[in-house]
Amino acid sequence: MMANLISNYSKEKKINIENITDFHYEFEKIHPFQDGNGRVGRLIMFKECLKNNIVPFIIEDEFKEYYYKGLEEYQKSKTRLIETCLSGQDKLKDVLKYFDIDFEEEELKIGSV
Repeated sequence: MMANLISNYSKEKKINIENITDFHYEFEKIHPFQDGNGRVGRLIMFKECLKNNIVPFIIEDEFKEYYYKGLEEYQKSKTRLIETCLSGQDKLKDVLKYFDIDFEEEELKIGSV
């Protein structure tokens, strides 16, 4: 199942937040490890953001409930999980601005949100 997930993801032409959260949801569904799947999955999202020139995000404790609820309802609606990730991204953008670090604002075009 992991091989299929990675194969399908690698076929994407332009990676955006929706692709990354789609991958994350599928990864969490597969649950490839006995422990630490959430941490590994969130680390993969962070890495994929960096790899694809997207400002990364961190799901802080105050947003964990939204994150878990977003995963729970992702198949029906992607909105909660994506908005939770974008909220974490906004916090990191504020840090980048504070330290005068340039970044490109990605135009968000999410198909099913």
